[in-house]
Amino acid sequence: MRLRSVIIWSLAVAAIIFLYLAIYPSFSQDAELLNEMMANFPPELLAAFGMTGIDMASVLGFYGLIFLFVQICLAVQAANYGFGLVSMEERELTADFLLSKPVSRQQILTSKLLAVLICLTITNAVTWISTFAALALFSQGRPYEARHLVLLLLSIVIFQLVFLTVGVVVSLLVRRVRSVTPYAMALAFGAYLLGAFSDMLGDVKLELITPFKHFDASYILQNGAYDLPRVMISVVAIVASVMGSYWLYTRRDIPSVT
Repeated sequence: MRLRSVIIWSLAVAAIIFLYLAIYPSFSQDAELLNEMMANFPPELLAAFGMTGIDMASVLGFYGLIFLFVQICLAVQAANYGFGLVSMEERELTADFLLSKPVSRQQILTSKLLAVLICLTITNAVTWISTFAALALFSQGRPYEARHLVLLLLSIVIFQLVFLTVGVVVSLLVRRVRSVTPYAMALAFGAYLLGAFSDMLGDVKLELITPFKHFDASYILQNGAYDLPRVMISVVAIVASVMGSYWLYTRRDIPSVT
């Protein structure tokens, strides 16, 4: 079941990258017109889609817009796996059977996390391959800063880990997750909307709590570096969520099937 999910998410991400980059050659032919059109858009709209200060006529500028949609897909995937990591057995009433085995709860949670990390790594690899393959096909030989692109793609690891680990800890805080999808969608799109509203309202405080602003494509592509203070917020959130997940799981009351 997890393999099928990985294939679907990987194909979805690859499709987004190829379909959108396939449009780039037609846009690049009218580079000046495109930038003039972008300049006429409301600043709030540009900020909501992370297009502030990006040259859409450049290869990486155009990819920066695409990467936002990729991030949303990756966030939903990671959150989905996080919320379903522990709740799946409880929902299917097989948790007591699993815990009756001579294996500690720490070992069970660790093996589950490692399995999910493999799934996310596969999707991550597909994202890398699709990106460079699509750029080779549709960049029309235009130069781009490969180092900036690599930094952007490397951010996927921590970005997804935030949604994965937060999903796990939240699923352990609630009594029962009856359906994973609403929780995953709420977490992923809620984080995106916080980032969008923070740009539109100019509220820096909102930016501090959403991974979409910790790994903002426009910032990374323009500066060739991460916003380290915000990245550290994501790292702290991951560590705290993992520690909280182990603590909650080892003390969780699992209902038995009678």
